[in-house]
Amino acid sequence: MSPPLFSLPEARLRFTTSTREALINKSIKPLLNAFNQVPGSENEKKCTLDQAFRVVVEEEIINKAPCENLLAIISLAITGVTEGICTASTPFVLLGDVLDCLPLDQCDKIFTFVEKNVATWKSNTFYSAGKNYLLRMCNGLNLQSQFNLENVTVFNTNEHESTLGQKHTDEREEGMDVEEGEMGDDEAPTSCSIPIDYNLYRKFWSLQDYFRNPVQCYEKVSWKTFLKYSEEVLAVFKSYKLDDTQASRKKLEELKTGGEHVYFAKFLTSEKLMDLQLSDSNFRRHILLQYLILFQYLKGQVKFKSSNYVLTDEQSLWIEDTTKAVYQLLSENPPDGERFSKMVEHILNTEENWNSWKNEGCPSFVKERSHPEFQLGEELTRLWNLCPDNMEACKSESREYMPTLEEFFEEAIEQADPENMVENKYKAVNNSNYGWRALRLLARRSPHFFQPTNQQFKSLPEYLENMVIKLAKELPPPSEEIKTGEDEDEEDNDALLKENNESPEVQRDKAMTGEQIESFANRLGEQWKALAPYLEMKESDIRQIELDSEDVKMRAKQLLVAWQDQEGAHATPENLITALTKAGLGDLAESFTNDTEGSS
Repeated sequence: MSPPLFSLPEARLRFTTSTREALINKSIKPLLNAFNQVPGSENEKKCTLDQAFRVVVEEEIINKAPCENLLAIISLAITGVTEGICTASTPFVLLGDVLDCLPLDQCDKIFTFVEKNVATWKSNTFYSAGKNYLLRMCNGLNLQSQFNLENVTVFNTNEHESTLGQKHTDEREEGMDVEEGEMGDDEAPTSCSIPIDYNLYRKFWSLQDYFRNPVQCYEKVSWKTFLKYSEEVLAVFKSYKLDDTQASRKKLEELKTGGEHVYFAKFLTSEKLMDLQLSDSNFRRHILLQYLILFQYLKGQVKFKSSNYVLTDEQSLWIEDTTKAVYQLLSENPPDGERFSKMVEHILNTEENWNSWKNEGCPSFVKERSHPEFQLGEELTRLWNLCPDNMEACKSESREYMPTLEEFFEEAIEQADPENMVENKYKAVNNSNYGWRALRLLARRSPHFFQPTNQQFKSLPEYLENMVIKLAKELPPPSEEIKTGEDEDEEDNDALLKENNESPEVQRDKAMTGEQIESFANRLGEQWKALAPYLEMKESDIRQIELDSEDVKMRAKQLLVAWQDQEGAHATPENLITALTKAGLGDLAESFTNDTEGSS
């Protein structure tokens, strides 16, 4: 007998009933039992259970169930994913359904639930399936994410059918006078507080099409129309301002009658309501806020906006001036206009930062600590910027000032040799300053310093004499005998004479001097970058030189100094001339050759 086939209606009914039962019992067991008992493949049953969850959520929303019930269903879906009976994206789909249907005050509880379960969303089970859902939910709060192009505001576009101003005109023609006190006190200000004709009515509601689809503002003809209509509407707002007393009285009447603030997704565009709407502070706030959102979209650098959507300088200037005027109108609009204006400005600035962050690819907020570039004078700045990392600079071999044991104790070893017949009082070990430095060097470089010994020394010179004898046995013999003062003077004179008689070829084989580097850097100038690769400088070093200074002569000098530090004794004029020739800077090579020969 073949196993029973999967039936979608039966499975959906069974899972829906089990979901309600699991919600009442606050346990996943009814769903687990139903999943195991319903015939069919695992994939078929998972998809059906996903639908059942959405059906139950829909019923709970329609029945206006408390928010806790909806969160309990989402929690059941999370447990179902963990148990392997529904797909990993189900909790996120349910969250999206709930956020789309609930009012804002209840959505706050949903987002609190999302934040409390961050660890769950980051787990391997949910992260890949849900990250895009969560991002879209957060983008739903983004004022500039998208515009509802289907939200078309319908109003009377036939001037002949308009009734605006007819009654007022007829009364004037017939010369009818309205005595003071005939109309109610509350009605008097609102009936003729703002003169409204069909042109103002048409222009005012025509602006909604630009708020709905702001891309029109990038078209030349549409922009002129928008500019004209906006100036007239904003002029009305400036000319007829609302007083705080009227707004406060209206608010008190609402509180007395138990009235609540009601939000309508669509504007009421009846001509009869136009005067009342323009006298309503909340209505004005809606319109002014629409202007600010539109302006921010037009100015903003949105990643997915077409490259053709660019404002002219004249448009940008008008938007900047009008934005200030709109904020001013918001601050003057009661009640708490100034506070409301600042709050809106803060929200839109945050929105602008959010857009910039997304345009840059959502980089990490953790920034590496930057090293400030100190301006300490030309030479000190060069020295400071030779290495951006101060600790690495201190570890450089060029900053190793501690002498070796051979160098420091060479004289003492010579004096300890009996053949040299040096009296004790003239020996270096008897010098207290020498003894102190010898102890510090032995502690850093000699293994004998910390070795235990049974010998007892009465004085530091005696101890150092013993250590010198040990070192003399271990260290290689000195390369040459200690020279007398007369021998040194003779060798110095010979070296100076030899240097003066050296040929230009020999001069070019010697390391470059600081004076040569200074002189040649001034001539090298902006061509330093062409020479850098032929001096075997790394790209990172070249970029660092560019960051260190804006002056091309300073950059050239830094290049030559860095090359000298890198090559040491091989940083000779001859090698520099070779590099110049390879870099195609033959004129500079010839000029430098002539200077070298002239100085010799």
